[in-house]
Amino acid sequence: MADTMQFDLVSPERKLASYTASQIEIPGAAGDLTAMPGHARMITTLRPGVLKVKGAEGEKDYVVTGGFAEINDESISILAEKAMPLADTKAGDIEPFIEAAQAAASEAQGAARDIAEKQLADFIALRDMVG
Repeated sequence: MADTMQFDLVSPERKLASYTASQIEIPGAAGDLTAMPGHARMITTLRPGVLKVKGAEGEKDYVVTGGFAEINDESISILAEKAMPLADTKAGDIEPFIEAAQAAASEAQGAARDIAEKQLADFIALRDMVG
C-alpha cells in the first residue's frame, strides 16, 4: 500500500490544489471523516467547514462551503461549491453565506427547515473558526 494518494480540489471558479497527500480530513455532511491511502471507495457530500490536507510540505487548510468528495484507495477528488485557502479567508467572506442560510431557514418548513438550520449553524461555526 502506498503512503500517499493523489489529492485534487476544484471549484467552479478554478482548480485550487493538485498534489499528493498522506491524509485528508473532510467535513462530511453525515459527519467528519479522514481519508488515507487504501481508503474504501465512497462518495460523500460536504458541509461548510475546513478541509485539512497533510502532505510532504506540511498541512494545508481550505475552506469549503459544500460540494462532494469522491474517495478511492489511490486518490480523492473534492468538487467544492466554493473553496478558498483558509489563510486567505476572512470572517467577512462567510457573511453572505450566513445571510443566505438565514433566509433559507426562515422560509423552510418541516425537515427542510432542520436541514437549513443545520447548514446555518455550520456557516456560523465556520465564520467563528475563520474569524
